[in-house]
Amino acid sequence: MRSWVSYSTGSTPLVLDSPHSGTVYPDDFGHVLELATLRRAEDTHVEKLYDFAPAMGVAWIEALFPRSYLDANRDVTEIDPGMLAEPWPEPLPDDPYLRGKVRLGKGLIWRMTDEGLPLYRRQLSVDEVRSRIDACWHPYHAAVGRAIDDAHARHGYSIHINCHSMPAVASAYATDFPGEAHADFVVGNRDHSTSSEALALRLADQLASAGHSVAVNHPYKGVELVRRHGAPAQHRHSLQLEINRKLYMDEQTLQLHEGFEPLKRHLQAMVGMLLVTDPRRL
Repeated sequence: MRSWVSYSTGSTPLVLDSPHSGTVYPDDFGHVLELATLRRAEDTHVEKLYDFAPAMGVAWIEALFPRSYLDANRDVTEIDPGMLAEPWPEPLPDDPYLRGKVRLGKGLIWRMTDEGLPLYRRQLSVDEVRSRIDACWHPYHAAVGRAIDDAHARHGYSIHINCHSMPAVASAYATDFPGEAHADFVVGNRDHSTSSEALALRLADQLASAGHSVAVNHPYKGVELVRRHGAPAQHRHSLQLEINRKLYMDEQTLQLHEGFEPLKRHLQAMVGMLLVTDPRRL
């Protein structure tokens, strides 16, 4: 069976993962949109921005499947029952956190794009959804968890950066703040619950020192991967980092532009800073 997760082991306390940059569209997807339209859902080129990381001893995990097929940054219970041809066999929670993205059509299996375009003209079977969970979600989370466990065992602490990109302006169905112009970076740690506040501010200061505008916990606080793997009281720090796509690419054509290389240098300096930062001493 094909592996849908790319994984590079590390030797440092730092783990990076990119759950939304996958570009390999499975044959059983069955979407009705043109690929060019669907590709705008990707965190396009994020894997290229961080391709220096393994050489620095940083663990790297990357989803090869697209986020619109299955979103690895969701819990497996974030399912829209209206998309299914039959009832989901397990209870679905009423937790507002877990249902929020479902309401926007961006649950575990996407119902529509950020612009409100429906992905399917059919309902999905329970077996289809379970197959995607088994092939994509479980291997991805296992790889991230293993990398963090290994880093923590080696060093007594771990720093996990969940790597994303965001549009320059929030689309109508992307967040609870449609039309909002985004900063260059958004650092999220679920209101300082998945990492120490000091580490989040150190990261924000590093990016600001390179001349970027930086927001903290707005409009993106971090979702399932930081929630699941962040435990700062145990010296396991997880943060979500969103990069404004306008810094490095044309959002319509998905082509890289002249901002890509300078941004990549800033990210490399950021990683270097994290490698010499022990959150226990902040």
